[in-house]
Amino acid sequence: MAADKKLGIIAGGGVLPHHLIEHCQKTGRNFFVLAVENNADKAIFSPQIPHQWIRIGQAGTGFKILAAQKVEEIVMIGTIHRPSLADLVPDLRTAAFFAKIGLKSLGDDGILRAVVKEIEGEGMRVVGIHDVMPELLVKTGNLTKHKPDKQALADIERGVEVALALGKLDVGQSVIVQQGLVLGAEGIEGTDELIKRCGTYQRKGVGGVLVKLRKPQQDMRIDLPTIGTKTIENLHNAGMRGVAVHAGNALIVDEAAVIKAADEFGMFVVGIEPKEVGA
Repeated sequence: MAADKKLGIIAGGGVLPHHLIEHCQKTGRNFFVLAVENNADKAIFSPQIPHQWIRIGQAGTGFKILAAQKVEEIVMIGTIHRPSLADLVPDLRTAAFFAKIGLKSLGDDGILRAVVKEIEGEGMRVVGIHDVMPELLVKTGNLTKHKPDKQALADIERGVEVALALGKLDVGQSVIVQQGLVLGAEGIEGTDELIKRCGTYQRKGVGGVLVKLRKPQQDMRIDLPTIGTKTIENLHNAGMRGVAVHAGNALIVDEAAVIKAADEFGMFVVGIEPKEVGA
């Protein structure tokens, strides 16, 4: 990754695209944003931010735009909701891509890896947001005033075991465990909805723990596990005790605010390094 190369940002939803745009503005890095319709937040795109909107199905249009902008490196960042039929109406390039990879036979990670390969076939290099903003990576160890007790540590260990097994099957990144009982695993709904759902399943006694890991086969450049203040607020509202997240392999958005919120709620945030997870 070279700061002098023009950066293309393929922006989905959430706050990370905004953070990356602000970083580029503060550091003076030249950039251009492809904002994905029905996903990226319209509120962050002022006329001063160089950008253009595209549908998910407009890969050919997107490549032409990026080439015209002389983009050299690409970051794919932000959440992408399952598209509607209108979103998926493909241009010729996208239709050819779907036919080539056999879309139905691949999980989310397989599709993303295929997209990366396609982009790099156009002469652009895909990098991770952590290559541009390394401060976003979760640090190892306890980050908050409160620490996991014996029961929480046992729940984290159980959560790691389950998360690794499910991650190998490309199912999800997050698991919630309470007193040794797996309350739920992340599916298509995402972490926030998982937390809300599991809050209704909790038994009496100490609350559950969220464990969030990178999948063993997951490319570090795409879709890294992420937590932010919203994660902490949702865990608190659901009666959970804290979160264990993959150190060096996951992102923490606005670390200071996350730690402050967790401290105020009496919760822990800990960065863990499961040895079973591949490099």
